[in-house]
Amino acid sequence: QVQLVESGGGLVQAGGSLRLSCAVSGGTFSRFAMGWFRQAPGKSREFVATISWTGGSIYYEDSLEGRFTISRDNAKNTVYLQMNSLKPEDTAVYYCAADVDYGLGYKYRIDDYNYWGQGTQVTVSS
Repeated sequence: QVQLVESGGGLVQAGGSLRLSCAVSGGTFSRFAMGWFRQAPGKSREFVATISWTGGSIYYEDSLEGRFTISRDNAKNTVYLQMNSLKPEDTAVYYCAADVDYGLGYKYRIDDYNYWGQGTQVTVSS
C-alpha cells in the first residue's frame, strides 16, 4: 500500500546540481524515517543520507556530506535530496526508502527500510 515515487533525475555536467524528490503515499509519512541510497553500474546499493521523522536528526555518508543535503516537507509527504558540485562518480540510480521511525538511531542500512521506490537515474558527464 505504501508507495514511493522518485523524480528529478537526469543528465547534468560535472559541477552542476540536481534536486531529487520522493513523494510518499499510502502511509503515515510524518512518522517515517526517510533515506536515500544509490547504485552505480556494476556496484552494490550504498547509503547516501537519512532524515528522522521530525527532521531533527540527519546523517550522511562521510564522502558526500557538504555536497548533498537531505530535507523533508511533511505537509507535502515529500523528501528531497539536493545534490551540488556533482562528479562523474555520482552517476547512479538513486533510490528513496522509508520505514517507521523508532527513535533508536540512524537508519543507514538497506535492511533498515521496508519501503522502496523504483529509482531515478542520475548521470553526470565530464
